Amino acid sequence: MSTHANAKRFDKTFIKDSLSDNLQGELLSQLNEIIEQRKLTAYFQPIICIPTGEIIGYEGLIRGPSNTPLHSPVYIFHTAKQYGVLLELEHLCRQVVLEAFGQLNLEGKLFLNTSPECFLDPSFWTEDTVSYIRSIGLDPHRIVIELTESQPIHDYRLMLEAAHYYRELGLEVAIDDLGEGFSSLRLWLELMPEYVKIDKHFIQNINQDPIKLQFVNSIQQIAENSNSLIIAEGIETRPEFMIVKDLGIACGQGYFIARPEPIPTTSLSVNVINSISQKQIQVYPSHNGVNQKTPPVLKLLNTLTPILSEADNTEVIRRFEVDPTIEILPVVNQQGIPLGLINRHQFYECFARPFGRELYHKKPCTILMESAPLIVDKNIDLCDLSDAMVAAGPKHLSNGFIVTDHGVYLGVGTGHGLMREITQMQITAARYANPLTFLPGNVPIDQHIDRLLKNQIKFCACYCDLDSFKPFNDVYGYRKGDEIIQIIAQVLQQVCDLHRDFVGHIGGDDFLILFQSPDWEHRCKIALELFETKIKHFFKPEHLKQNGYISINRTGQKTSHPLVTMSIGAVQIEPGKFNSHHEISAAAASAKTQAKRKVGNTLFIERRNQS
Repeated sequence: MSTHANAKRFDKTFIKDSLSDNLQGELLSQLNEIIEQRKLTAYFQPIICIPTGEIIGYEGLIRGPSNTPLHSPVYIFHTAKQYGVLLELEHLCRQVVLEAFGQLNLEGKLFLNTSPECFLDPSFWTEDTVSYIRSIGLDPHRIVIELTESQPIHDYRLMLEAAHYYRELGLEVAIDDLGEGFSSLRLWLELMPEYVKIDKHFIQNINQDPIKLQFVNSIQQIAENSNSLIIAEGIETRPEFMIVKDLGIACGQGYFIARPEPIPTTSLSVNVINSISQKQIQVYPSHNGVNQKTPPVLKLLNTLTPILSEADNTEVIRRFEVDPTIEILPVVNQQGIPLGLINRHQFYECFARPFGRELYHKKPCTILMESAPLIVDKNIDLCDLSDAMVAAGPKHLSNGFIVTDHGVYLGVGTGHGLMREITQMQITAARYANPLTFLPGNVPIDQHIDRLLKNQIKFCACYCDLDSFKPFNDVYGYRKGDEIIQIIAQVLQQVCDLHRDFVGHIGGDDFLILFQSPDWEHRCKIALELFETKIKHFFKPEHLKQNGYISINRTGQKTSHPLVTMSIGAVQIEPGKFNSHHEISAAAASAKTQAKRKVGNTLFIERRNQS
């Protein structure tokens, strides 16, 4: 039971053949020394119960000797697997982590990562496992085997037998990195683990990514019906934590809560405690919102193993033949810096020419590569990537692009994949957001009200509407009218705290704000003042001077109309007084009607039946 949650990712990077003989020998020598002399250090990261803040346990992690290539668990486990000593290393890691956990006298459970190979290893199927745990003063019921997926699982029957055996001994089972592995959803169904960890990719920036939020919410719903506790990994920021908390995820871990340390914290920071106790909900990210960045390019990432620049075209042919799905092959140097791309179609086109094979067969692969590929950082969002691809030229639609992390190769993406994702984003946005303001429409408005009601949150619903807007459209045209609606959207977002105040666009000139900010009344008054200032430049000087204008009504008669103003009707919502979003929408609309009875930019607060 070793600790290498990230080791499996390295299998998709540089292949063993790319290492020099000297480097291979040096790494093997270092690895043997680490195993023989037990040069490993255990680190522990707290896992908390999110609703209560209780530390329920710690994930055991491992580090090799400092200032060596094998310090990182990624490299040390990859190297051990290359040289056939993975199980031996895992056994050692198990002992180091268990001993350190016992010596530190930490409370709660210990989560131990283990590969499928080690999980199914016959030497684990002995009473020695439990005997060893007890010999260092630990109760087997406190141990959770955290199963990673470093390779596809083919024998689920054997996996289930192993899980049953460990449970008989008192141990529990967890699935690590749900959503990242080969078949984690099926593994969940087969093993019915006590814990399921959601891969950190789906947690990071979940407060900005509606797709990730939808995925995590779906996983939580499955967990509620399967007797598994969900653990959100990789929580790095307070907004991420607040979204995870609002979704009802049971447990969490990550840098926001505490970093892994040889001597870990046994108490939570004030920031974490305050976040747990906060009686508010976060505003979920909206599809294609005005202030919403599109998903990062990692959504399209294919972690394709690159080819080293020293390789010849024989190796390129081998790679293309082994995997017919590869259309582009990235080329990197020894440091992992991308140098170019080899396009399958263009590559074989050169070989198909007269004497092509004789000319290029033994030549360096760089001779036929595209030496000026499109290279982007992993943090670029999809819209910026789309702009970059268009600016770079049409050839990149077929060649695709390289993704880097601080300049080092990370993976590749295709132009086809980018276009598909952009199209899907536009379709989704049309369903859930107003196309004029890109603010959330009726569906997310109702969903947010239901969340507020479900969580017994005190809030204020404010219905915003324009007065004398139709005559303005008749006199100045609908294009100017659309500009005013966009001005309203900007003003309302400007006065709100967008982490906790929800701004929705019902349609036309109707907007709804769901305030959790306690100073909502002050914010509404500022909105009216800002609107009054910004609206003035839409009118002709003579209309401003007259404080109105004349239009022709449907019967052909001239009618005088005042300038456009905004009315806001506010209803304070106390927990338990409303049962549905329908009731709240009706109450807010009634308050808006009262506001419109007054002249000018007006705020009406419904105070009847308020205790």
